[in-house]
Amino acid sequence: MAKIITVLGSTNVDKVVSVPRFATSGETLHTPNHQVEAMGGKGLNQGVAVARSGVKTNMITKVGKELDLSKNMNVENLSTEHVMLSESEETGQAYITVSEETGDNIIHIYGGANADMTAADVRGHADAIAESDFVIAQLETPMETVIEGFKIARENGVKTILNPAPMPEVGGLPAELLSLTDIIAPNEHETFILTGIEVTDEHSMLHNAAYYFERGIDTVIITIGSEGSFYMRDNGEEGIVPAFKVKAVDTTAAGDTFIGATATRLNKNLDNLAEAMRYGSAASSLTVSRAGAQPSIPTEAEVLAVLEAHK
Repeated sequence: MAKIITVLGSTNVDKVVSVPRFATSGETLHTPNHQVEAMGGKGLNQGVAVARSGVKTNMITKVGKELDLSKNMNVENLSTEHVMLSESEETGQAYITVSEETGDNIIHIYGGANADMTAADVRGHADAIAESDFVIAQLETPMETVIEGFKIARENGVKTILNPAPMPEVGGLPAELLSLTDIIAPNEHETFILTGIEVTDEHSMLHNAAYYFERGIDTVIITIGSEGSFYMRDNGEEGIVPAFKVKAVDTTAAGDTFIGATATRLNKNLDNLAEAMRYGSAASSLTVSRAGAQPSIPTEAEVLAVLEAHK
């Protein structure tokens, strides 16, 4: 049976400007580049990453009535059948500044229709989740929507992957959500906010993993930037998957690509985690080496070519 992955999450219109370097407070900085508009949002980025790796993708998201996502996102394997229209809000917006000096970005988000999604909306698309092998969610839609999606997944034996981004600065995550999560995939900053344990070495990553195991999560992946990604399972299996070294042009959507691409290679019993993460790491390396969010997300053939070159 062919794999199906559902992504429950955000859709944004990204407004991106590239600058020579980040300005300091109160500074006016000139740039030769004009603002570029493209489709984005952590949810849609992850959906595109899954679809471009050749897996059927159900996208559960909400946009403003002004946007026809099926026309804007003509991506093979990406189903827009479960896209909802908000009666009161316009499509979410992301304002992204990218530094040419480092490839890093600063992002400010207006939630719009993403914030208008409800648990009832998600329940109305339970069939998309029920037919899936995995469901992936982030935190750019209300917490209640993610919890509802994961409840449906658990009821139907579907594995859940949580990318806890953006992490709430205070209050942590609901215990109910953590108990419904099979795989959690934060970065260093996000896991520190949640656990209070700073990621400095492998020992500290083991302590972070223990925090999640105590709350019912089976598998922990912590992305550690240019160093790659750490993983540990509740059965004791652990390791680090190195990053593929490239010159960073734009890090936007790098984490989204890693998570989406990894899920496409992952067996449902999670017995090939390191292998799947290596595929995700290769995909992410291509994303950071190119400008833009979704335009930079690679196809399966491109990722396999990278893996072949690094055998």
